[in-house]
Amino acid sequence: MRGPACLSELKGSYAIALIDSGVPSVTLQVDRMSRFTWCYVQRAQTLSFSTRADLIADGAALRAQALFAYLSEHVIASPDTVFEGVYRLPAASRLVFNVSGIRVQSWWQPRFQSTSAAPLDTLSEEFREILRRSVAQEAARFEAGRCGSFLSGGTDSSTISGLLRQASGHRTRAYSIGFDADGYDEMSFARIAARHFDLDHREHYLSPAEVTSGMPLVAASYDQPFGNSSAVAAYHCARIAREEGCSALLAGDGGDELFGGNARYAKQSIFGWYDHVPATLRHGVLEPVLGTAAAARLPGVAKVASYVRQARVPMPDRMHMYNLLRHLGLSEVLCPAFLAAVRPEEVSRLQSEVYAQTDGEQMVNRMLAYDWRFTLADNDLPKVIGTSTLAGMEVGFPMLDDDLIDFSLRVPAGHKLKRLQLRWFFKQALRGFLPEPIITKKKQGFGLPFGVWALRDAGLARLADDALSAFSARGVVAPSFMTRLRKDLLPSHPGYFGELVWVITMLELWLQRHRPDYRAAT
Repeated sequence: MRGPACLSELKGSYAIALIDSGVPSVTLQVDRMSRFTWCYVQRAQTLSFSTRADLIADGAALRAQALFAYLSEHVIASPDTVFEGVYRLPAASRLVFNVSGIRVQSWWQPRFQSTSAAPLDTLSEEFREILRRSVAQEAARFEAGRCGSFLSGGTDSSTISGLLRQASGHRTRAYSIGFDADGYDEMSFARIAARHFDLDHREHYLSPAEVTSGMPLVAASYDQPFGNSSAVAAYHCARIAREEGCSALLAGDGGDELFGGNARYAKQSIFGWYDHVPATLRHGVLEPVLGTAAAARLPGVAKVASYVRQARVPMPDRMHMYNLLRHLGLSEVLCPAFLAAVRPEEVSRLQSEVYAQTDGEQMVNRMLAYDWRFTLADNDLPKVIGTSTLAGMEVGFPMLDDDLIDFSLRVPAGHKLKRLQLRWFFKQALRGFLPEPIITKKKQGFGLPFGVWALRDAGLARLADDALSAFSARGVVAPSFMTRLRKDLLPSHPGYFGELVWVITMLELWLQRHRPDYRAAT
């Protein structure tokens, strides 16, 4: 029996617990992306752990700091949970508990290579082979003939769907969700992929009534508040697949975060150019002149002044300059007593700490490693896994295969983001496999037109109004702001302010199920 020594050799998706009654000790470990998770709490000399925080909370109070983080970031990032004293292991972490107490440490950190000696054609072929193998291995884990795929019409889901079709040797099912709202629907791209790969394509247009019925169900299913606004769409997609006989779906999550596909990578790269301006010019001329209030008002100068102002903010804080809660003003949104009880800077501190952990020399690689934690492990994966589980569906993530992650570390940063072209290498390697319109389309995904529908659908409006009214009495968000949000802000910009209405509504629905009597301390 090798015990903890075997943990360094584990691969794939797992959350493992080793209990040694002889020492005694407990070792918990989660995989690189925390596709499965452990939550834990120490009480006296006892360690309790579970895959869900609520199962070990034992009546613990809700943490105001965690609720603030949820309202700010729409999720509660590890290692915190919403329950006092209950924590969640971050991705690629190991916990050891013994008579000395708890020790948590990272067992793996990405090590990016700046350059690659391999020619582009060689890298591309290796990439395609790893990806083909990963899809085939993931599909083989599930019941033959009953594995389908999520298909949004983007590059990742289209790639996975096409490779699953090849690996299976027959027409596999691909499930797509559409929205009858301008600017939100991308079913046409899903159809292009389905025709190209000869998929058994199943389309479903989500209705406001399905969102209304799905929101309480999805909100209550999570062990703590979870505000990803595409969760209800993902749930219905998985539910329909289950009802039609599928037992598992493959998802394309991870491609953007491994190979540089998010728009913010290009945007922050532009701001990064400012660092190459000579310091004497920056500090002696540009900042004194362009940093004034007058410069911000001058036609033709305001944009340059805005660029300098943003470029001076260090990463990763710069990515959060337009955070909705902060943009509105914390003192305007939150009740004074609740605001006094939290430390807003703690959210930024954790983000900066994670950003600084990677050894990537190029900004894009540092941002990728940052997103592996906050975008994948804490947000997108819980969304897909949680909603698929609620629907009775298993899910696999071929893009997060360990070999593919290791390969991505060897792809030069300039191949991921090439002259502001997102995921350049990924698209070059898959030209001829993916349809050209899929390669050139803009990323969209399962974005939900919640704000638009909340204004025009009576049932959804009533659900949101009731939730906002109930939450107003909990002492977290100022009642005056809640009225302004619903009556003025949401109608003025449904897509923008609808996100905040969604986040608050989902929090209230979670509280009604898990802590109906909660009220912030005054």
